[in-house]
Amino acid sequence: MRKLKSCGVIVMQTHPQMSFLLLCYPDRYDLPKGHIEAGEDDLACALRELNEETGIHADDIDIEPGFRFTDIYQTRYKRFPGEKIEKTLVIFLGFLKQEVKVKLNGHSDYLWVEWNPPHNIQERTINPLLKELQRYFTR
Repeated sequence: MRKLKSCGVIVMQTHPQMSFLLLCYPDRYDLPKGHIEAGEDDLACALRELNEETGIHADDIDIEPGFRFTDIYQTRYKRFPGEKIEKTLVIFLGFLKQEVKVKLNGHSDYLWVEWNPPHNIQERTINPLLKELQRYFTR
């Protein structure tokens, strides 16, 4: 079975209220993330994708060292018709140091979602991530 890895960052801001960033796709909301490239580690991939998709630089955020969400599941990709793919998703938690201007690349829009669990955004990956984040914050 073909294996792919995708890494990203859930970006949190604390002002004006605690909220997290989602990118708008035509059929869903998602986090800034993408596939790992040769020679990259997971964090380097996540930070590169964050910058490419939002214009947010690595020095604009503080990565929370105690949080790392990993999920492994099977899915399908249009570019591999008829194949099931084993996908590993790795998400880091980043807090904005100060307000930034989001500069989208390849997305129509974005939104800041107020942190007010429980959330119901996307059942497969985002909801489990947000549940794990809620557990992390209450420890």
